Amino acid sequence: MADVKGKLRQKHCNIVLAGFMGTGKSTVGRIIAERLGWRLVDTDTIIEARAGKIIADIFAQDGEPAFRALEAVVCTDMAALCHQVIAVGGGALINPAVQATFEAHDLVVCLTCDLDVIIQRVGDDPTRPLFSVDREKLSTLLESRAAHYASLPHHVDTTELSPEAAAEEIIQLWKKMHQQRHQPNN
Repeated sequence: MADVKGKLRQKHCNIVLAGFMGTGKSTVGRIIAERLGWRLVDTDTIIEARAGKIIADIFAQDGEPAFRALEAVVCTDMAALCHQVIAVGGGALINPAVQATFEAHDLVVCLTCDLDVIIQRVGDDPTRPLFSVDREKLSTLLESRAAHYASLPHHVDTTELSPEAAAEEIIQLWKKMHQQRHQPNN
């Protein structure tokens, strides 16, 4: 795959942050982007800009399938560029094509967090259409995605980490993976 300048994309071109809502993808992503001098891309923000409405309205007016279709297009578009930290929505990588696109060239890290901490972090945020303050409903949604999240290649538990510590752990992982790629015999 070539980037916009026609150069071949290298492995670990971007850092993709996946995981359930409230795990810190946007917050940690912002710190990583600042430290690496990269662009932060929040796919939900791009989806809203392209749709001309907030995600809650996309879900309410067009339905989740329409949202997921737009999300897949946005993720594919973002994967075509390099040197970005891409924070994806909690369900983005459940789409096998999106997951394969990112894993082909990018470092994919799943952020995890204890459900009670997620509830504290997110609170009663009306902009999150799948969020419910009902712990049982959230637990059911998280459980329905648990096997998929577990299948992602790298994990960082943000339950007890500060955003800065989580960012540093991911940066060190990226440096290690990038360094291994450039070792002789690779």
